[in-house]
Amino acid sequence: MTNADTLLSARGAALSFGPIKALRAVDADLWPGEVLAIVGESGSGKTTLLNILSGRLVPDAGAVWYRGKNGTLVDVHAMPAPSLRALHRSAWGFVHQDPRQNLRMTVSAGGNVGERLMAQGARNYSEIRAEAASWLKLVEIDPGRIDDLPRNFSGGMLQRLQIARTLVTRPSLVFMDEPTGGLDVSVQARLLDLIRGLVARLQIAVVLVTHDIAVARLLAHRIMVMQAGAVVETGLTDQVLDDPQHPYTQLLVSSVLHA
Repeated sequence: MTNADTLLSARGAALSFGPIKALRAVDADLWPGEVLAIVGESGSGKTTLLNILSGRLVPDAGAVWYRGKNGTLVDVHAMPAPSLRALHRSAWGFVHQDPRQNLRMTVSAGGNVGERLMAQGARNYSEIRAEAASWLKLVEIDPGRIDDLPRNFSGGMLQRLQIARTLVTRPSLVFMDEPTGGLDVSVQARLLDLIRGLVARLQIAVVLVTHDIAVARLLAHRIMVMQAGAVVETGLTDQVLDDPQHPYTQLLVSSVLHA
């Protein structure tokens, strides 16, 4: 079924959209504290796989298992919807490319962070506010802006606020979908340093979707290369990127080198 001690495992995950085979019998494993990057060009199936792993899409075939805190394996797609939503509010997190998908733009920065704490049962207002201020500082947002609305923030600040909102409950697993996409290069670099530091500090496992090989190299321990809905190569990030074996991976790496 799954390897021992994995946090998340998929076996034979497949999904079609009409005649289009978006995912072809994919296997994947993630260990606690590990960052796994899924890379490939647009249409390769990487976001479809991310959504299946996180329970947002149901596969036509195959299964995904998650190992909870008590060590019990749970079939993600057999979970009742309320249980899956509760998991996403607690032990799991999701960082979108567009932070507006995860933030409430009419709620203050501190309120956005505090809401996730309240979903976990926190009720002391002063403690929630103090924790929110602490996290704003952690993600390099001036705590003095705790009462500002997100609509007054830059794109980079919105992404950092989304990260604070996602990580404040210290989830064991976070799904990230192109977290630096659409940002200026200098803003990307700063954000990547922040993500790398927080993930290492909190020992969070991450499934990262990116089209950017440089992002995968900086953040990921292992890498999965996808083409046309299938995994064509997987292994330790440096090994795969320094000595790619599959022609498609070689093409991806070569396109970066010659960009």
